[in-house]
Amino acid sequence: MAEEKHKEKREQLVTVGGILMLSAWGFAMVLSSFLFLYIGYLVDEILGTTPNFMLGSFFLAIALCIWRLYQEAWKKRKDV
Repeated sequence: MAEEKHKEKREQLVTVGGILMLSAWGFAMVLSSFLFLYIGYLVDEILGTTPNFMLGSFFLAIALCIWRLYQEAWKKRKDV
């Protein structure tokens, strides 16, 4: 009986932890996307190459975030 409650509580914590991890990754992706977008915009203003660096840095930020999320998921998968 006590072991079942312990198992249920652990499953609940794992679920909440997974939700928090995904929320944190979503926040990091949005924040880094806008940061890289802004830095690309500034570089474009300085060099006069309107959307080139802005779009390049934006897609770079998205790709890096997805890659890091994939790495973390792969590591967690090995741990389980």
